[in-house]
Amino acid sequence: MKTPALAKRCWQLCILGLACLLALPVQAERIRELASFSGVRDNQLVGYGLVVGLDNTGDQTTQAPFTSQSLTNMLSQLGVTVPAGTNLQLRNVAAVMVTADLPPFSRPGQRLDVVVSSIANARSLRGGTLLMTPMKGADGDTYAIAQGNMLVGGAGAEAGGSSVQINQQATGRIPNGGLVEKEVALNLGGNGGMLELQLDDADFGTVQRMVTAINNEFGRSVAYGRNGRVIALDGPVDDNDRVNFMARVENVNVTPTEAPARVVLNARTGSVVMNSAVTLREAAVAHGNLSIMIDTQFGVSQPNPFGEGETAVVPDADIDIEQQEAYLQVVEGADLNEVVNALNALGATPQDLMTILEALRASGSLRAELEII
Repeated sequence: MKTPALAKRCWQLCILGLACLLALPVQAERIRELASFSGVRDNQLVGYGLVVGLDNTGDQTTQAPFTSQSLTNMLSQLGVTVPAGTNLQLRNVAAVMVTADLPPFSRPGQRLDVVVSSIANARSLRGGTLLMTPMKGADGDTYAIAQGNMLVGGAGAEAGGSSVQINQQATGRIPNGGLVEKEVALNLGGNGGMLELQLDDADFGTVQRMVTAINNEFGRSVAYGRNGRVIALDGPVDDNDRVNFMARVENVNVTPTEAPARVVLNARTGSVVMNSAVTLREAAVAHGNLSIMIDTQFGVSQPNPFGEGETAVVPDADIDIEQQEAYLQVVEGADLNEVVNALNALGATPQDLMTILEALRASGSLRAELEII
């Protein structure tokens, strides 16, 4: 078991190691890692369906009536009539939502991986089979059909009122379980061969470098910067020439401009991450903790043998306040290694460091943006 001092030291070494990695010089990257062509994107699909064949781990239809209603509607489409008012008590059926991503340029007949998730109170989908489920896009049209046997990574067991479970059993995958039925229309270069290249992160400096690198690659002006994220490209009209043009553009090497100074704080986990552009102007910081401890002990008040009083429990509270000693300490750093060393010298925990960084930013000493996630 790690002591608090050892845990703090390990955290400091991790921060220092991360600082060394982030301090590496910016290297050239291919354009395909920094940007993508407009329209070349995945499309999300979703559908509602039924999983059957469960081993008594499906929905309790009394609490999830839409499961039995869906089953009744499906049976009626298959020519089976369920008498009105029939209470279907089935534990081998579960209502599920099916999701998938439709890659760009997908054509009818191609296969997709689908994710199946229970939406009611099914305990497990292990061993189940998804029945034919239409999957629709944002426009309401059906683009794929999903069906197949479930692959569930979790496991569980119950006996004598006790249970144990490993991972999630109410969600599973069907590899190649989706079949594309309709393609998404995509007109690349339909406007006289004009294409758009969109940067993942908006940056005017990187756009300027990309435009220069692309024009140097082709030996003429084919790229024009529209704003801090979009680059217009004058591509060929012929489909085959346009594909070759786009492949050539994606493989052009560009050195992006250095990212702005930023510190990311994760309020839930206490993680603190900063990039190499972070600097600290000289500042004095005092760090200390105030702890209040309340200890309550209960005593018994016993009356005299012949008295008329009653036995009573009397609480006795002991309150103690302790404050850790703290001294002003100068912190300053011109590069990331110096910043990390200066902050480590304070001896603060990650949660305390978040408060200190916010105070340094408010005072103007921390030269970086603070982003809390």
